[in-house]
Amino acid sequence: MKRMHTKQSLLADLTKSGIPRDATVLIHSSMKSVGEVNGGADTVLDALSEYFEPGLLVLPSHTWETINQDGDVFDPEVSASCVGILTDLFWRRPETVRSWHPTHSVAALGAEAREFVAGEETTRSPCPRGGVYGRLLDRGAYILFLGVPMSRNTFVHGVEEWNGIQNRLAEKPTRLAVRTPGGTLVQAPQNMHSAPIPDVSANYDKLRAVLEKSGDLQVASLGDAELFITTAPAVNRVASALLAENPDIFLDDEPVDKGWEPPQA
Repeated sequence: MKRMHTKQSLLADLTKSGIPRDATVLIHSSMKSVGEVNGGADTVLDALSEYFEPGLLVLPSHTWETINQDGDVFDPEVSASCVGILTDLFWRRPETVRSWHPTHSVAALGAEAREFVAGEETTRSPCPRGGVYGRLLDRGAYILFLGVPMSRNTFVHGVEEWNGIQNRLAEKPTRLAVRTPGGTLVQAPQNMHSAPIPDVSANYDKLRAVLEKSGDLQVASLGDAELFITTAPAVNRVASALLAENPDIFLDDEPVDKGWEPPQA
């Protein structure tokens, strides 16, 4: 029978993982994969928040599933996250700060959270270099995959965008808006993700083997879930090198050639 996890056992798992407590971390997650937790999802968030209190804890709070048509309005105080229960509960916590990106918002907790998420309503694409995903790179952030595959790696969308890969963003912007806490509507048109296949991110998981080969992927656990640990600089370095050789590397699910040598830091 699987054991019941507690806040203290989850904190012990995080300590064992070796991730610095003062790091900037982005976490993609599946609550179901963590298993039975006394107190449920809130306990998981409590443990993460306590462990990373000296750093900056970031969870996506994306809304692309519902905010995607001309005239749609994103309200950072109302619009639900479409990427899991942990993400939807996290942004609603009073101590977190949510960015104002209409489709790819994040919620952050930490002393520098407000500065980290600032200005997202002025961006015109999901993951621009000057937005939060670019700031993850600037901060040398960790990217964690809690019970989910690396196909959830939104950061790679950014890497493709920064490398100017063709046919990854729609040519015509979608007319979206952001409702500020004061009720003002800010126009925030977006060149949304668009690719020759329905879901290019489904193929991002091929990075796992390459990051393992380069020594940039560690595996730990949190509760019952596997916890894959990498960093934004490592993903950017490896994915950029792959894209330089083949801009369409992520348009199929063929694994990277075993003889390919990833660049070292």
